Amino acid sequence: MLVLLPPSEGKTAPTTGAPFTLEKLSHPTLNAHRRAVLDVLADVSARPDALELLGVGAGVASDVERNLHLDGAPTAPASSVYTGVLYAAAGLDALRPAAAERADRSVLTISALWGAVAPGDLIPAYRLSMGTLPGLGKLATTWRPHLSGALDARAGGDVVVDCRSAPYAAAWKPPADADWVAVKVVREVAGVRKVVSHNAKHTRGVLTGHLLQRPGEPTSADELLKATEELVGTTVGTEVGSGLHYTLLEAGLSASGRGPRTLELLIS
Repeated sequence: MLVLLPPSEGKTAPTTGAPFTLEKLSHPTLNAHRRAVLDVLADVSARPDALELLGVGAGVASDVERNLHLDGAPTAPASSVYTGVLYAAAGLDALRPAAAERADRSVLTISALWGAVAPGDLIPAYRLSMGTLPGLGKLATTWRPHLSGALDARAGGDVVVDCRSAPYAAAWKPPADADWVAVKVVREVAGVRKVVSHNAKHTRGVLTGHLLQRPGEPTSADELLKATEELVGTTVGTEVGSGLHYTLLEAGLSASGRGPRTLELLIS
């Protein structure tokens, strides 16, 4: 099993911890391109129009300032730095030892800055989305050959559980011999199934945590479906604002002519 996650937009900045160095990250074949992106990001972040170039508002100016000093910055495991809805639901930073070990070999966050990191990789907080970076162009395009070289062999012959959003999915396509499955979360409204957004992140996180903590790992799409069906009928989250609980009603697997198969999760 290989679970692919997007990074969270919000990140918790470590104030203590080992100084950052590329050499401590997994997938060292990515380090040359990581260095190239780091250097360009520092240059762009130092410009007067940095916020505009990075597509962010004044409220995260301190995050952009942090981009200038990533080398040697305090680090924490990626599972603690990424703190968005999906990561909170997955509980990656609070797993028992056996599940944490499974996560480190089976979970990858696809990142605009690092390419790919495991939950235990020590990283600083940063600000960069998978868009266009002046001097490098479209980051998904620049990462694609590097991620293919680093990850194709790992994914081959295994089931790839793809929880990424579209910009991060564009950075790497699993090889043809992988059982590639994209996770889609829907609600039924007036007989029509519609994709949901915020609750989708939370539900994907719940699924990730379940796959890491249950006995055994799925090795195919069919086994993934059976593992997911273990959650049917359970409460998988609470609506923000209303406090209403929502439940996983059904899980189904469908195929498409091209691209990944789809694991569709119907929530109440």
